Amino acid sequence: MKKPVSKQEKVQAIIEILEELYPETPVPLDHKDPYTLLVAVLLSAQCTDERVNQITPLLFERANNPYDMVKLTIDEIKAIIKPCGLSPMKSKGIWHLSEMIIKQHDGQVPADFKALEAMPAVGHKTASVVMAQAFNIPAFPVDTHIHRLMYRWGLSNGKSVEQTEKDAKRIFPKEKWNKLHLQIIFYGREYCPARGFSLDKCIITRQYGRRSFINDVLKAQNKKSSKTRV
Repeated sequence: MKKPVSKQEKVQAIIEILEELYPETPVPLDHKDPYTLLVAVLLSAQCTDERVNQITPLLFERANNPYDMVKLTIDEIKAIIKPCGLSPMKSKGIWHLSEMIIKQHDGQVPADFKALEAMPAVGHKTASVVMAQAFNIPAFPVDTHIHRLMYRWGLSNGKSVEQTEKDAKRIFPKEKWNKLHLQIIFYGREYCPARGFSLDKCIITRQYGRRSFINDVLKAQNKKSSKTRV
């Protein structure tokens, strides 16, 4: 019989697997400074990173700083970013946060959670990404991948992203937060997707996953294979 592992051993094993798979964690959104990262993260809401990286060069060619951005009209911004979706809300957000950065922060993106979250269209997750990836300040932005995997691995109850973030910060060492959140995202995309999930492919879930989730997956697999046999 397999000896049960403690939570601490499980967490350490997960960290080691992720480190082996993803020793390097390049930031998925192309940017050159905190401002262009902030805009790119805002655009990534309900949009793939690939699509954002196709659109931001077109936008940043026109305006890659807040001073140039406010020279554009909201409609001009909207026309450029339309392929990213939610363009009416995102274009207003980009224009007004640019104005706020000029008026309140001397044209520089502030390295401060409260100041970032006070900006239009900037929520806690966006602020966390900017703090972690632009300023290297420990944060644990939780996206759908992290929320899904933390539940599947039995590290959080999956009730809300806020709870998942609290659990991640409690479980994982603070000095690893910035790298780990990217490693988990990369792992989720490659090995543990929401759709087309395979227990054989996902080594972490297979070895350390939530028992009830694994049982549900196995039941579904058995049901599928019995149908095939019939």
